[in-house]
Amino acid sequence: MDIINKNIKERKFKVGIVGMGYVGLPLAVEFAKGGFETTGFEVDKEKVTDIAAGVSYIPDVPGREVTDLAAEGLLKATLDFSKLRTMDAVIVCVPTPLRKSKDPDVSYIVSATREIVKNLKKGQLIILESTTYPGTTKELVKPMLEQNGLKAGKDFYLAFSPERVDPGNKKYGVKNTPKVVGGLTPKCTELAALLYGQVIDRVIPVSNTESAELVKLLENTFRAVNIAMINELALMCHRLGLDVWEVIDAAASKPFGYMPFYPGPGIGGHCIPLDPHYLGWKMKTLNFEPRFIELAGAINSAMPEHTVTRITELLNHAGKAMKASRILMIGMTYKPNISDPRESPAKDVFVLLKKTEAHVEFYDPYALSIDIDGKTYKSTKNALKNLKRYDCVAIITPHSAIDYAALVKNSRLVFDARNATKGLKGANIHKL
Repeated sequence: MDIINKNIKERKFKVGIVGMGYVGLPLAVEFAKGGFETTGFEVDKEKVTDIAAGVSYIPDVPGREVTDLAAEGLLKATLDFSKLRTMDAVIVCVPTPLRKSKDPDVSYIVSATREIVKNLKKGQLIILESTTYPGTTKELVKPMLEQNGLKAGKDFYLAFSPERVDPGNKKYGVKNTPKVVGGLTPKCTELAALLYGQVIDRVIPVSNTESAELVKLLENTFRAVNIAMINELALMCHRLGLDVWEVIDAAASKPFGYMPFYPGPGIGGHCIPLDPHYLGWKMKTLNFEPRFIELAGAINSAMPEHTVTRITELLNHAGKAMKASRILMIGMTYKPNISDPRESPAKDVFVLLKKTEAHVEFYDPYALSIDIDGKTYKSTKNALKNLKRYDCVAIITPHSAIDYAALVKNSRLVFDARNATKGLKGANIHKL
């Protein structure tokens, strides 16, 4: 048996994870639970301190697990990147944002790779998990790793495996979400698949790194395009005077050839608004026009403005001008029941409402404060106890902890952008 295979199966393989955020920490915990000595590499001192103290800063990761694994010595974290040399596998889980020009920002990948280059040794397995455009692993990471003379596929092993973290998902986590793996060579794929296979229920090998990179972009471009289509349908239904939610529910009764998507005030999070642009950018470099991606982006990015237009119309119909109206937004995070506000369309709605000179507040039990354009805004603590003071209550992110029946009963006007009031009756309810 190959010595690397043997060490992986016998849990003698030390795993290092660069980036201990929403992707890195859950993955590190899963490897540690599987019996692998796992070390997180971070530039954020606070995260390192928390892990050493057995504290979880990610809602989906139980604090008890971090405490137990840290006590057993299976989970550690460090600011010292020179310790990468002691790792047998290094998995990169750093952010990949977009620049203002919508071009990929791979600076975090480059920084992480530079640290790995300084400490690269023979036999190491390097895996990139950060979402990026097809070709990144082969065209960017591989040449950097080979600059000191070691050759990928021969002296060390290189693969890509897209992260599939879904914050707040109670059903699917790291362990039971299938893991796609594509290596630079068949041996690279084999070793990466073997490593993940020790802690994840199902591993799906693909033929190369580019295919693995494209898998993640396909998944989220699929969602972005379909959400855009249903957002456009919502605009159509508004013009037609129809209830888009009723139409969707009826269509969803078809047991084949259809799957429901739902409209909203925009799309948010660290994947769906960004990932299609990675694919679109790559295709433009190949002189290919990604028309679906660009159209979907245009429709989805216009939804916050449509939301504000609807609120304006409703207030005007009630004899209220937007200027000086009191508006309460419910929910500021990008999806229900999580604390993450990244790329949340609620931020765009908030800014647009402020521009109308309305008096805007928000209530979010998960996000007690939100930073927007360099300024911090706080959730109004007792907003739900004083609903009559608002001219309009706009449900933007429907957290399940909120009593929507009571909200409808005690509000003058409710604009529901997420169908949170489904099944409730009231002349004051108006939906997207």
